[in-house]
Amino acid sequence: MSPEQVIDTIKNSLHGAGAVCALFLSGSYASGFQDDLSDLDFVLVTHDGATDAVAALWKKAIVGVGPLVLWRDRQVRPSLINAITESWLRIDAVILRPDQLALQSRDKLRVLFDKEDLYEGMQDHSDTMACKKRRVIYQFEEFLRILGLLSVAIGRQDYINGVTGVFHLRNLLIELMIEETGPPHRGGALHLDRLLTPEQKVAITSLPVPEPTRDAVIQAHLSYAQAYLPRARQLAEEWGLAWPEQFEAATRARLRDTLSIDVPASNQ
Repeated sequence: MSPEQVIDTIKNSLHGAGAVCALFLSGSYASGFQDDLSDLDFVLVTHDGATDAVAALWKKAIVGVGPLVLWRDRQVRPSLINAITESWLRIDAVILRPDQLALQSRDKLRVLFDKEDLYEGMQDHSDTMACKKRRVIYQFEEFLRILGLLSVAIGRQDYINGVTGVFHLRNLLIELMIEETGPPHRGGALHLDRLLTPEQKVAITSLPVPEPTRDAVIQAHLSYAQAYLPRARQLAEEWGLAWPEQFEAATRARLRDTLSIDVPASNQ
């Protein structure tokens, strides 16, 4: 069964269900960036929200496209159901009430059926500049917080956690680079390659993946700080955001006092 056949089967199964007032595709198949490896993402709208009865309706529709080997029902988030079929087709659904559609936008959805014209009442775009600014401010502060925790990992000789910290810094650098490129449709977590420029890919792949030793963990943190902080400060200036000067200064002082290391400054 092709993905489009799967979509039609699920749509036809749910269209006659009185409890379901709308069904949308989201993710790659909504934005048009799907490939042969993409999963299927749905937004299911019902006045009752993510109840057991609605979850049972959804499961019945999914079973109609193939046996399930994974059914994760509202465990990660109260409205999210994850499923994987025997052929390893990944199908995710977010179940919302009509009054919970504020974070949805027309540019990220494809209508399968909409009995109450909910789509027309949605905003055109959800990722406004104000949302982006709040997101990157949080990320700037989170990078500095994790960088400062290097003193804890080294102080406890907990080098395995130090490696974990490096991967958090790496993820934040990737998020920063995606903000730099500003793609209109990010896609899912497994669509990273098309979001980065050749220069960004070189920058990321040149950074170390450390072994759990004191020197390697420290050097990796310094390398990521050198890569991240000037880029982040430049983005802050371009977007008219205040850079967290005091937090950066305090973090650099903390690492200098506890580990005798000099973290590259954001304005270097």
